[in-house]
Amino acid sequence: MSGSASLAKPMVVLSLFGITALMALMLAKMELAGVGILLAIFLGSIFIYAVFKNPVLGFYTTIGLNFIILGIGRYVQGLPLGFGIDGLMVLTFLALIFKRFRERVDWSPAKKDVTFLAGIWLLYFIFQLVNPEARMIEPWIAGRGIGFYFFFFVVLTFMLINTNKRLDTFLYVWGILSILGTLKGIGQMVFGVDFAEQAWLDRGGAVTHVLFGKLRVFSFFSDAGQFGGNQGYAGVVFIIYSMAKKGLPKFFFLTVGILGIYGMLISGTRGSIAVPFVGFMAFFVLRKNIKVLSAGLLFVAMLFVFFKYTTIANGNPQIRRMRTGFDPNDASLQVRLANQRILSAYMATRPFGGGIGHAGDKAQRFLPNAFLSHVATDSWYVMIWAEMGVVGLTMHLCILFYVVGMASFKVMFRIRDPITKLKMSALICGMLGVMAASYGNAVLGGLPTALLIYSSMALISNPKIFETPIEESEPKYIDHQIT
Repeated sequence: MSGSASLAKPMVVLSLFGITALMALMLAKMELAGVGILLAIFLGSIFIYAVFKNPVLGFYTTIGLNFIILGIGRYVQGLPLGFGIDGLMVLTFLALIFKRFRERVDWSPAKKDVTFLAGIWLLYFIFQLVNPEARMIEPWIAGRGIGFYFFFFVVLTFMLINTNKRLDTFLYVWGILSILGTLKGIGQMVFGVDFAEQAWLDRGGAVTHVLFGKLRVFSFFSDAGQFGGNQGYAGVVFIIYSMAKKGLPKFFFLTVGILGIYGMLISGTRGSIAVPFVGFMAFFVLRKNIKVLSAGLLFVAMLFVFFKYTTIANGNPQIRRMRTGFDPNDASLQVRLANQRILSAYMATRPFGGGIGHAGDKAQRFLPNAFLSHVATDSWYVMIWAEMGVVGLTMHLCILFYVVGMASFKVMFRIRDPITKLKMSALICGMLGVMAASYGNAVLGGLPTALLIYSSMALISNPKIFETPIEESEPKYIDHQIT
């Protein structure tokens, strides 16, 4: 039947008339706001249709939103923006399922060790609901990313990032957002903060972000610690990844890496320097080349001597602050160690922790008078220990080291393709760097680093799919599923 004939049907005519009348009523009553709502509905409908046609678009969009959502919260307050990540993940899963609505979805690509481990971690996270130390469910909901994001994003990565083309696209999305992050940070350093950022500083952010009259650059990230750690992460991953590329792609990845290191430096976050130190050292080891390892060790040793035993460039406030990270007598470090001693006594009788979201400054909005709310948990691992106990911390560390250990073994002794070796090495080394930096700052589990780490854990656990010579359009098992 032709389109004009369809329009002649009474129900179609009535539907079109109803939609038109509703649009006219919204425009008449809400004026500019009505236009905005209609435009949002229109664009949202197009986006949802595109995701259902090609679910991997939902994955890339989640990565992009993951970078900017906390920064948006400084400008748009009162809205539950954090649920945007949840919504996109649910939408992407629905798109995957509806692609094979009449058949069963083939989940076999996600049947890997890391998925099993993420599932165990999710069960332990859910178990925290009945933790006798937990007093409220609201902090658990606020900390849902610790459990749910890990499991579901690992599954999405296995299902969707399954060709070298898609892997590169994932890195391009990450790289573009990383560049924008550094440029925004440079703008804050040169021109100062805008009205919303100043309001955030005035509400308490200045206590940790304006030191001796100098701004610790935070860009559009949650804080300077996350900005510095994430940019150092990008520096390691993209500099190593650039070695697998030629021409303009090589230039792009190298640019992202260099700007990432620069962003790390201007953040004034001391702990973030562990990312390139540990990351590049791991790369030298993975290369299994004595000359490369020796040159790398010499370079790292020179950097260590520069920061610890010289005063060169001390006129630069960022470098001066980074240098304090090499001082074992630094006052900030001593405060952290004192807090850990306090926690050690408290946690001795609490093997399952004090409850998700119940520790550190963030817990004060839920439990302002609780003991754990007034003990700083600057370290990611200290936070896991305080909230999930020694059981949770042990489980968490075992999962992290198992994944990077198995992936490193595969890179060193199983993968034959040198390009795949470099790509997987980039992700492994970046993850190891973040793991090291997370001792000093809560980098690993915060946005945007968390989703990048979770997706990397899936990618480095399945390097064979990127080494096997397959068609770069879509793998066979998913040709009619997510094209």
